[in-house]
Amino acid sequence: MKSIPRRALLLGCLTLWLAGCATPEIRLDREAERLHLIRTVVKGSDFVHVAYLSRTQNQTGELHVYLDGDGSPWLHHRWISDNPTPRNPLVLRLMAQDPMPSVYLGRPCYHGYGAKPPCSADLWTGRRYSKTVVESMTAAFRQIHRSLHPRRTVLIGFSGGGALAMLMAEQLNIVNGIVTIAGNLDPDAWAKHHHYSPLTGSENPARRPPLPKNIFQLHLAGEKDTNIPPDLIHPAVRRQPSAKWVVIPEADHDCCWENRWHAILDMIATRPDPPGPE
Repeated sequence: MKSIPRRALLLGCLTLWLAGCATPEIRLDREAERLHLIRTVVKGSDFVHVAYLSRTQNQTGELHVYLDGDGSPWLHHRWISDNPTPRNPLVLRLMAQDPMPSVYLGRPCYHGYGAKPPCSADLWTGRRYSKTVVESMTAAFRQIHRSLHPRRTVLIGFSGGGALAMLMAEQLNIVNGIVTIAGNLDPDAWAKHHHYSPLTGSENPARRPPLPKNIFQLHLAGEKDTNIPPDLIHPAVRRQPSAKWVVIPEADHDCCWENRWHAILDMIATRPDPPGPE
């Protein structure tokens, strides 16, 4: 058996090291490219947002907008991260399975923009669900909606993205449905459960008025989720009229959603027609 030349070995190790050192936004960009998604940048209110668009050309007129989790706002629960961009591309992978036209809408100050004004670390720590963040997400969403002009729109939020979906829907009269996956629907209860500092400056969907009955709601929880357990989510769901509540067996916060996603998409596609607006 021939030995590997030392130079080739060093080159291979350097390549692996550089790949491992790629920033989270670069890794997400690479995953999006692998999944044949199109990267773009959308203007919000005072911030820019990275978005990934599917290439699906579906004539049903429905758009699915995916909102990711909080990513990595803290390092080891002690130090504020200088780059909160999600490390796990789960939401991109869920979107890639979706036969509907879909958009992944990133948050302000994520995806490499954290050091650029007017960004500050409080927008991904205590104020991660603040009016400032929600308004910019909503403005970016409107830009996308005007560009694609769908007849119906469903917001799909994972983890903290579930909180943002609920808060954004309050500001929009063009949302027909909301799906949350292990959604942080009561950030106050979540912080208390984990003995974290309260998210001072953030809005809490559980303390807001219920959304209109004509917005379809499907809220999913992982049976084995220890980050956002079902018991933390369910009280907030009960406040919402006609909301559907499903606990996924064996799922935790990150695991097994990809395997169940086609079945969940079927639940969205076969949802009943909502009642008329109040």
